[in-house]
Amino acid sequence: MHELDDIALLRQYTEQNSEAAFAALVTRHINKVYSVAQRHTRNPHSAEEITQAVFVILAKKADKLNQHTMLSGWLYETSRLTAVTFIRSEIRRAQREQEAHMQTLLNETESDVWPQIAPLLDAAMAGLSEVDRHAVVLRFFDGRTMREVGAALGASEDAAKKRVNRAVEKLRGFFTKRGVVLSTAVLTAAISANSVQAAPAVLAKSITAVAMTKGIVASGSSLTLIKGALKLMAWTKIKTAVAVGAGILLAVGTTTIAFKEVSHYREKTVWDHITPATNDANRNGQNWRQLEKAPPAVSLRPTKFNSQMANGQSGNGKMLGFYQPFDATLSRAYDISPSRIVPLTPLPSGDFDFIVSGPNPRKNALRLAIENQYGLVGRLETRDADVLLLKVKRSNASGLKPVLPTKTSISFWGVGHLRRTSGPIRSLANDLEQYLQIPVVDQTGLAGYFDYDLKWDDKLQWDSTGHSQFSNSEGLKQTVLDQLGLELVPGHEPIEVLVVEKVK
Repeated sequence: MHELDDIALLRQYTEQNSEAAFAALVTRHINKVYSVAQRHTRNPHSAEEITQAVFVILAKKADKLNQHTMLSGWLYETSRLTAVTFIRSEIRRAQREQEAHMQTLLNETESDVWPQIAPLLDAAMAGLSEVDRHAVVLRFFDGRTMREVGAALGASEDAAKKRVNRAVEKLRGFFTKRGVVLSTAVLTAAISANSVQAAPAVLAKSITAVAMTKGIVASGSSLTLIKGALKLMAWTKIKTAVAVGAGILLAVGTTTIAFKEVSHYREKTVWDHITPATNDANRNGQNWRQLEKAPPAVSLRPTKFNSQMANGQSGNGKMLGFYQPFDATLSRAYDISPSRIVPLTPLPSGDFDFIVSGPNPRKNALRLAIENQYGLVGRLETRDADVLLLKVKRSNASGLKPVLPTKTSISFWGVGHLRRTSGPIRSLANDLEQYLQIPVVDQTGLAGYFDYDLKWDDKLQWDSTGHSQFSNSEGLKQTVLDQLGLELVPGHEPIEVLVVEKVK
């Protein structure tokens, strides 16, 4: 069996530190890993770095993979997550094809189809269950027979055929919703013929050498990529476990501890502990103290307060917000700027209050409340968008003061005033994005930590819904240039956004 050979080689590597065994695994799977990376980045050099990172991760985690691990599927998913990490971390900006505005295919030929589905394939694969994904990888990426797929999955040939066919239909449905209409035969032929491409001949040897050191001799950017990918893998595993556990518990009529905590306190009870501060001077401290003392609860409701009490804050997984528009609520739930939210369906109108409290609040509790009450779910993906590029115009500006990093980066926001101590430039980009309400991408190349204290003439203005916003965005941009030597230049870049849609 192919999978047994994989695991046997893996055991030989872990028990004997066999370079030959690891090299055999690299040779066997490198083309698949490289092809996933290439689809994401459209850049051979970036694909090589991602491929190296994947096999370093394999070397690091080899002793934790048991005999039941489907290594081919594991490597595919690790490749996808590492590629996503590469894009998110912006270690190097890779060129990617835009997904939008795809036309329905009337004349289906493999040469026409592949350029259309390649940018979407790995996102479609991510939507499959783990066992379906394993089946597709084995059948179309590795070119295995249905009998071999069934044996690898511990099922009969007929069962494997049914599972593969169902998985392909799910993929086909994914593409259809995005304007690419394909027959099953054309889709499977295109994936089989194009999904795995040959990696550079010398890459396998260099990857094996680096992986045998578990990444010690890897470059700084590769080590950053590996660390980020491992975190994303761990988070993905936690999310899967939570989803599976919640599904099982709900199916038998029970509830998780989180839902027990919520049901123990009626919504009115938890809000009885919260009295929003009515002035900016006391707001943060008073609301934070009340949130710390509030009983365990998760509540999302149409607002019972007024615009003068609007506030949103979080810490240690706890969240509290008053009079928040729905996109601001999504922003808190998914930890992303409202300017990066792309709704595919109309969002609920009006304003909302939310609270996530208790000694050990679940980080995804507010997401679950949004899904359960409003039938909306978000997913992160990369899309081209209008942005502001933060660049160095004048070096050594007096307002940008290099400092040593501290455990806590403290920020202050006020009308016409933005101050932060010991923060990286990405924190400045995030602060500017919140003020200017447009994505800001850091292209300064500045490393390290900085203090800055920005002041400019500004005032609040109120829109038709009663929400406030700052009025002097040009004044802030000029202050950033004058005091920090940094300019904000309009651009169009691929960025991570939150796509919000109805639960399927």
